[in-house]
Amino acid sequence: MGTTLFSSCSFLAQISSVENGISRVKAVACSTGSDSVDGVMKRRSVLVSGASLISSAVLGFPADGLAVVKQGLLAGRVPGLSEPDEQGWRTYRRPDDKSGGHGVGWSPIIPYLFSVPQEWDEVPVSIADLGGTEIDLRFASPKEGRLFVIVAPVLRFADNLGDDATIEKIGPPEKVINAFGPEVIGENVEGKVLSMDVEELCGRKYYRYELEPPHVLITATAAGNRLYLFSVTGNGLQWKRHYTDLKKIADSFRVV
Repeated sequence: MGTTLFSSCSFLAQISSVENGISRVKAVACSTGSDSVDGVMKRRSVLVSGASLISSAVLGFPADGLAVVKQGLLAGRVPGLSEPDEQGWRTYRRPDDKSGGHGVGWSPIIPYLFSVPQEWDEVPVSIADLGGTEIDLRFASPKEGRLFVIVAPVLRFADNLGDDATIEKIGPPEKVINAFGPEVIGENVEGKVLSMDVEELCGRKYYRYELEPPHVLITATAAGNRLYLFSVTGNGLQWKRHYTDLKKIADSFRVV
């Protein structure tokens, strides 16, 4: 059975099909409206440098069209991290002026965002980490798990993608996870992929994977001249107790 995708910016839809035991489709459209859709669309305010902005929230994280979450360098706050919403979740948006770029002459990194429960915090990135200097960000919670974001130049993988790469140009879901999964888990992914989903949000496609072992959720997409890999993981006990939150974090990742 083939993959079916629906795209719109005015409604929320979800369609899935199964092919050889692997889920291949998930199309969810984003909305910038203020009306509720089955109770999951909400309005909430975010404190931004002393001013209040309004953004839509879908399953606890902002819709792409209104995802403007910036934080000033205020004492005790992580730049780019919003105040908690009514469910206790915070949204991180990569600051436009954050350092990083993987080499002289590279264009600025297109910002990304994701949401985490309140107790998650940014942790330092070491060049000795798996993924080296291409790990752009780490967050962790002692109770629930950890995550990191790899932002890698697409020229590492292909020389004909230009400055407007898409994940589809890089390859289908199977090719992407086989090629880039080892960037995340440090070993071959053969026999470890439990599921693969393709999700389209406001014109950008995301490949989403669940692997085991180790327990890890991976989201892959491309924008500009870079590939984005978002990894959410936890140990066995964290996975058992907090899988719902870990999955929600993984599904919240967007490139804006």
